[in-house]
Amino acid sequence: MLCHTNLERLHLNTPNVQTTPRNIVNFTLLRLKINDLQESLKELEKDICPTYEEIKIHLKSEKVNLEKHYKQLTTSVTKQGEDWQREINIIVNKQKSEIDQMKTKHSILDLRKILETNDVSLTSAYKSRNAEFRRLPPKVNVTLPSFSPHQINIEQLHQMFGSLSALSITTEEHGYTMKTSEAVSCPPVKPLLDEPELITTIDTGYGQMCSVTMLNDEEIWTCGKENIMKLFNFQGELLKSIQTKSGKIPCDIAVTRSGDLVYTDSDRRTVNRVKNEHIKKVIKLQGWRPYHVCSTFSDDLLVTMDSDEDKQSKVVRYAGSIVKQTIQFDSEGKPLYSSGYFKYMCENRNLDICVADCEAQAVVVVNQAGTPRFKYTGHPFTTEEEEFYPHGITTDSQSQILIADYYNRRVHILDQDGQFLRYIDNCDLEHP
Repeated sequence: MLCHTNLERLHLNTPNVQTTPRNIVNFTLLRLKINDLQESLKELEKDICPTYEEIKIHLKSEKVNLEKHYKQLTTSVTKQGEDWQREINIIVNKQKSEIDQMKTKHSILDLRKILETNDVSLTSAYKSRNAEFRRLPPKVNVTLPSFSPHQINIEQLHQMFGSLSALSITTEEHGYTMKTSEAVSCPPVKPLLDEPELITTIDTGYGQMCSVTMLNDEEIWTCGKENIMKLFNFQGELLKSIQTKSGKIPCDIAVTRSGDLVYTDSDRRTVNRVKNEHIKKVIKLQGWRPYHVCSTFSDDLLVTMDSDEDKQSKVVRYAGSIVKQTIQFDSEGKPLYSSGYFKYMCENRNLDICVADCEAQAVVVVNQAGTPRFKYTGHPFTTEEEEFYPHGITTDSQSQILIADYYNRRVHILDQDGQFLRYIDNCDLEHP
């Protein structure tokens, strides 16, 4: 950026030249350019820079307020738990007291109490009732009191305890817009086509394809049963090839928000990131093998993995190499996913996590917190030629879910709540 001194020097040190018409035009253009630079600098110093400084101060203040707020939330939840524990203790102690009162009502216990007491008045006031007791009373059948615990309803318990409101982040215009900025408009919602349209066909050269993922609107990464991952454009041109670091076949690939390629290596138990053709190991597992992976809208990584003994399966969310979330069981402690290799995965625009569980012949969808939303096992009103085996899954701009049905050679389209919309099945799909 030119400062004032440079602009003045540029203005004052303009060389003396003969004033030909061409030189006059050039000199005039130079003056106009200098004026534009001076105006731009003035705008930066007077308006834009101070505004950004205010934004910086505001963000620092918001960060401090966030820490205080979350601390208050934790305190509130802790206090609620302490209040519940106190009330529960009161209930327990009250019922214990009632039990003790029942026990002390037996006369023989009362009599022993009198004998053991040092209270003279109680002893003096006592009159023997043995003559009365010699006449045996009718046989008494005692029904002892019992305790019937109420069944704990976990869902109602959570509702009674309290709930957290959803995190909401909004943006607000600052009231100042740079002159060159243009508004970004969302693409219009398009209805589904009556007939599928073939855009392009790309020969990847793989004997068997494993995964394909978009880098941008014009380029796609692919992997197959080879140790090479290939980048193509939609004209079918090979733009780049990356060999896995271990020389093993990648299980799955994904592209991060910043455009880096990520791939899983189940043999080495690693998840790797490719940046500028340099491969870096970001996750190393023990006791588990990573298989399928996807990048989220928050730039986290979701990884499906199976235990070494192939008895457990789960989805784990990572921020870098740090575990943020594990999704494995439902509210009753039952496994959400089958044990097995093939689990394709994506994140929907509503932040649902959609897993195509091939071994379970189902698509399992949970929300961002890992709570199950629905399970899709195929369209119930049609008879499949083969059983439903989901071998791939993705979502579109309207949060519709598209599932590749491998053996039936079709794609199922669902809305974001799992309702079947239609098939794509008449465009010569071969094991999609």
